Formats: sequence, C-alpha cells, structure tokens
Amino acid sequence: MYPDQFDYYEAESVDHAIELLEEHEMAETELLAGGHSLLPAMKTGLSSPDVLIDLGGVAELHGVSVEGDSIVIGAMTKYSELLDTDAAHDHAPALTAAVEQVGDRQVRNRGTVGGNLAHADPASDLPGGALASDATLVVQGPDGQREVGVDDFFFGMYATDVGPAEILTRVEVPSAGDAVGAYAKKPSPSSGYAMVGVAVQLEVDGGSVLSARAGANGVMDHGVRLEAVEDALEGGPLDDDAIERAGDVATDGLDTAMMMDDLQASGEFRAQLLGVYTKRALQSAMDQISAPAAAD
Repeated sequence: MYPDQFDYYEAESVDHAIELLEEHEMAETELLAGGHSLLPAMKTGLSSPDVLIDLGGVAELHGVSVEGDSIVIGAMTKYSELLDTDAAHDHAPALTAAVEQVGDRQVRNRGTVGGNLAHADPASDLPGGALASDATLVVQGPDGQREVGVDDFFFGMYATDVGPAEILTRVEVPSAGDAVGAYAKKPSPSSGYAMVGVAVQLEVDGGSVLSARAGANGVMDHGVRLEAVEDALEGGPLDDDAIERAGDVATDGLDTAMMMDDLQASGEFRAQLLGVYTKRALQSAMDQISAPAAAD
C-alpha cells in the first residue's frame, strides 16, 4: 500500500526541527527517526501525517559519549552503534542487554534508541531497560531543554512526557559501576516484540544486593518499575531462594486487571509470564556475577 500525500522536510538542527514543529502546529506532524514503526503505519493507513520531519541529518542527535559519571546517548543513535560501543556495555548494562534483543540485524542497523523510547510502544524492549538503568530523558522545545526522569516519562500506550513541539534529544544513564544488567523476554511469535520483557540492574558486594532496579515492558500499557522485586532483593543475598521470592512478587503493586489483554496473550497469562521472566533475568544477572568468581 502507498501512504497518503505529505510534505517532507529535512531538519538541519534540533532548533530547526523545533521551528518546523511550531510552523506546522495546526497540521498532523510526525518526526522520522528510524522509521520502523512510523513507515509501516503510514503504508497501512494507520498514520496519515500531513507533515514529516526527518531527523536523520541532525548531527547533534547522534553518538555515544561518557560525560562525568554518565553515559550520554544521542536520540538518533542506532541500536547497532550503541552495541558497538564498549562504554555502553560497561556503563549501561541493563539498557544494552535490552537493545541486544531488539528485532534482527536489519532492524538494529536502522532503528534508533530515542525513536524507540519516544514512540513508547508498550511491547518494545527499551522501556524496561531504561527503567532499570534509572535513565534521564532530555527533551528540547521552544522554551529550552528539560530533564525527565524515566519513572515520569511514560504515560501510557504511545504516550510520553514529550510535548507537541518538543523533541527527545538524548538519553543520559548514570554509570552502573560494578553493577550487572540483564534482560529476558518472551517474544511474540508473530512480531518478535515482547509479550513480556524484564530488565534488571543489580549491584552486589560480598554476596549481598546493595541496590536493585527492575523494569518491565509488554505487561501494562507502558513500561513499569517492579518495585516489589527491588524490595525483595535489596539487603539480602542473591541466590536461588532470593530469585524465587522476587519472581513470586513481581506482580505486587501492579493493577493486574489493567494488564495488556490481546490476541497474543491474556492479562492473566502475562501476569504468570512476568514472574517467570523476572526470575530468568535475575538468573542471568547472577550467572554474570558467578562467572568471574568461577574463573578465579
């Protein structure tokens, strides 16, 4: 199928893109990042923007760098570029683990980190990883820049705190230090998107969990923190019993009646999967901690 007619603009800078958004504020306008969600929607008629603003040529939105105690990821950084950066694995292990399971090689060579997070598909892999990483999303608009903590970024299905004339410019992740990160998901057999995905980031010292963050996607209509899992782990040992207990409380604090319920899986099934994949993510994290000790 062919998309409806639209006006196309190539943004030269972030400021130029914002100017274009303001100029066309009365029209239905979309920003083009990697295009893996937008272009299929346009071809099938699910999205019919009047104006398309391409961010691909905005140099300041690309790249990965370490700045102080954080790793900074430009919103237009491709998944493959992030995975090819050693600093990303060292400083943002939970987010990187989630990126590793996005789509296939072709998708990872085209799709972007910022486009994924700004699109906020509840079944995409990055929201859980961003939540587990305690990321900060930097948004720029006519009134300048502002920082949004990841816990406040996702509102609902395809809904975020990015305003109509604003652009997500970068993702800042505090360095994980010696923490380990992992991501486990049950992929949809038809699309590869997450029916349930769980990301964890753990700091463990002397066998005791000093800090834990866990985030999930695919369960609710937006990415969510699993605070009951974090509480079950912190202050105690990371062992098989702790993993079992944490998985058993994965749904605590979540409104199970509001869990995603579709042709892929019922809400009840997703609740069961959440516990299972929480345990798998934690087991993967524990294996990473045990591996160096075994090598010694």
